[in-house]
Amino acid sequence: MNPAGDRSRDARRRGIVLAAPWIWLLAFFFAPFAIVLTISFSQGIDAMPPFAPLVDISRDGVDLRATLGSYQLMLSDDLYYVALWNAVRIAAVSTIICLLIGYPLALAIVRAPASSRSFLLMLAILPFWTSFLIRVYAWMALLRPTGIINSALMWLGLIVQPVQMIDNAFAVHLGIIYSYLPFMVLPLYAALEKIDPALGEAAADLGARPMRIFAAVTLPLSLPGAAAGCLLVFIPAVGEFVIPDLLGGPNTPMIGRVLWNEFFANRDWPAASAIATVLLAILVAPIVVFQQLRARIAEKNR
Repeated sequence: MNPAGDRSRDARRRGIVLAAPWIWLLAFFFAPFAIVLTISFSQGIDAMPPFAPLVDISRDGVDLRATLGSYQLMLSDDLYYVALWNAVRIAAVSTIICLLIGYPLALAIVRAPASSRSFLLMLAILPFWTSFLIRVYAWMALLRPTGIINSALMWLGLIVQPVQMIDNAFAVHLGIIYSYLPFMVLPLYAALEKIDPALGEAAADLGARPMRIFAAVTLPLSLPGAAAGCLLVFIPAVGEFVIPDLLGGPNTPMIGRVLWNEFFANRDWPAASAIATVLLAILVAPIVVFQQLRARIAEKNR
């Protein structure tokens, strides 16, 4: 037996296992982000690709052509402020509504009989079985002035003319809530399922009422799941493009649509890269807050 050799082999195996996710992040996150960050400091030109090289190497030496023009444009143009504010506001409101709907739904699934939980979870994730784009197009058919909802309301005599339910912020909120609600339900279900029922029973034996048990036992223990669900809804909703483009119309500009327009319509890749970089920096903040919250909860549970 060679204990030192066994430990060395185990260390190499652990290194190989740990290297896999780092290689994945390097290839599909850090490297693309480095490219986007580099382009954001370039100058836009009328060519393909539509940006000048950041470093020009010639016989005269190395010429660095970095510029902050794209970031200065973002600070000077109100379009970016309005689009970013709309994106953050709509994403935050949609996330709160998803939490208010998803928490009771996840709690009901957890407290349902064990034989029906799998079926209820399947119903919660059933929308994922259909293409995301098809589901958004379906909402267009439902919400348009000649759609099913307006036609049914007029047939019932509840309205005399179609209600404008599309091409506005209401439609964007509805589309985001419908599309991302399962991302809220699943983390909440995972957190609520781990709570030991004996804790609630012990609180009830001590005289606590159901609302007191929920506030003192269930809610604090489910906060990590709620935080994870909020991140899974808020972060993609901020950069959402399809839903604002199809349901929001021109009156609801969001940063995802502005980003798409800069890349493909205006062909201003440096400006689009600067927007993507700033957006990523903004979205890092809630992730840091979530990690700090998890660390504090872990310390309290020790």
